[in-house]
Amino acid sequence: MTETDHQRVYDLFAASVAQYPSRPMLNVLPATAEIYDIAPGEITYGTAEQAVSIWADRFTLAGYGPGMRVALLLENRPVFFLIWLALNRIGASVVPINPDLRAAELEYLLSHAEPALVITLTGRRAELQLAAEASGLALPVITLTVDLPAPRPGAAVAHCNTSGDGAASQEAAVLYTSGTTGQPKGCVLTNDYFLQVARWYAGLGGIVSLTTTGERMITPLPIFHMNAMAYSFMAMLATGGCLTVLDRFHPRSWWQDVKDSGATCLHYLGVMPSMLMGLEPSAAERSHSVRFGFGAGVDPKLHAAFETRFGFPLMEAWAMTETGAGAVISNHETDRLIGCSALGRVPAGLEVLLQGEDGQPVPTGTPGELLVRRKGADPRAGFFQSYYKNANATDEAWAGGWFHTGDVVRADAAGFLFFVDRKKNVIRRSGENIAAVEVESILMRHPAVKAAAVAPVPDAIRGDEVFACLTLVSEGENSPNAGPELAEEISRWALDQMAYYKVPGHIAFVQKLPLTATQKIQRAALKTLAAELMTDPATVSVAHLKKRQVA
Repeated sequence: MTETDHQRVYDLFAASVAQYPSRPMLNVLPATAEIYDIAPGEITYGTAEQAVSIWADRFTLAGYGPGMRVALLLENRPVFFLIWLALNRIGASVVPINPDLRAAELEYLLSHAEPALVITLTGRRAELQLAAEASGLALPVITLTVDLPAPRPGAAVAHCNTSGDGAASQEAAVLYTSGTTGQPKGCVLTNDYFLQVARWYAGLGGIVSLTTTGERMITPLPIFHMNAMAYSFMAMLATGGCLTVLDRFHPRSWWQDVKDSGATCLHYLGVMPSMLMGLEPSAAERSHSVRFGFGAGVDPKLHAAFETRFGFPLMEAWAMTETGAGAVISNHETDRLIGCSALGRVPAGLEVLLQGEDGQPVPTGTPGELLVRRKGADPRAGFFQSYYKNANATDEAWAGGWFHTGDVVRADAAGFLFFVDRKKNVIRRSGENIAAVEVESILMRHPAVKAAAVAPVPDAIRGDEVFACLTLVSEGENSPNAGPELAEEISRWALDQMAYYKVPGHIAFVQKLPLTATQKIQRAALKTLAAELMTDPATVSVAHLKKRQVA
């Protein structure tokens, strides 16, 4: 990929179509095809262009265009990418929907994002229709096989920039990321955001050198997250490569999937290496063509052993949905550090400041919050455009001209950065960011719950698990009985209200919560209490109920 005239994601796609029409662009393995009831096999760039053109023409004829958004709940099906490219071609954008979201979360997302249309799976249409009605929007909800209706009235809600930078600054997607103060925030991502990711990945080098001779990447990560949607997909578009997206991570069939896909590279999150290292050795685990893995969060104690056992390096990196390629720190050089949570050195073009609680820079070796910005005239180049409908949160994130990441890192004398912890009040379970305040607000809708406080507790496989301390209502004869039955009932109820991974894995009924004088939750004290209650016989483990629901 060159620094050329590409203004849109579609332009990059069209360039690869022109150069590699017969190459495979997307690949569906038989097991994924069976789960999704779709055709297995490869989709070439030329075939993809035909499908994209059909979708683009259908959208245009139905009245869709610039400034409109279409929300998609399609899991990891390849048609997601085709519809996104079609919408991008006509100047519209996409709002990916996490299929694990349930009633309360769907209602919030639709009312906040204000899409013109929702396209979903047959099994989810009724639920999304109810959420659309509850949102107050006259919002059509359809499946893939029906005619496109006209967009709802007043559907052009995205800002359309008429300045000289043209389509590059136009909205391409709105991705929702967990907020630390309650509801998820919608990150407005432009065409330039995605194109800069493509340029960054294609030109990275080191142990992560992509070629234009036919790379093949495999990922089990969800395409409604920036890792798969931006990094995996855009990297393959930029190099004329082929992307295999699994429905999810299947540890026992992983190495066979990797081999069958012909993968030359793969993406991972920290929970994956830990699970793979826990399996019995097999011949399949070395029968692959992988040159590197790209991801984050590998257990430092397993890092070197993983590379030795499976035969390729894991390139750890740091980025956020908000930072895109504007601020990526990656441990991709040949002199990289292994097994110490090293993120790599600060790259050229990026400024980094490690700030203490007093707002002052910290000395070398001392942990501090990571603040980042681009060098040059535009410190926000490559970053998200804004939080939709939340100018205050956008300004707060950019306070003082730096983007405040909420992550704590330290630097050594050689210039390496090391991840230490998260400053933000976010629970990270199996790669998912979970806002404690959001979970608490949903739990308190249950009729038996008076107050809720949620904290992370360590989990050997998932990193964190959600622990809930609940106080109960007391209304005489209607007062609920604390115990396992009530805990399981609350858990089952919660599974219908929020994504399964957000539901508490442990519930403790307490007399009171640790609160400040202004009645705010004392987060540090709550975390300590949760750790102590893990060994309390009265604490109820409901983790066995936390299963991904079929869409």
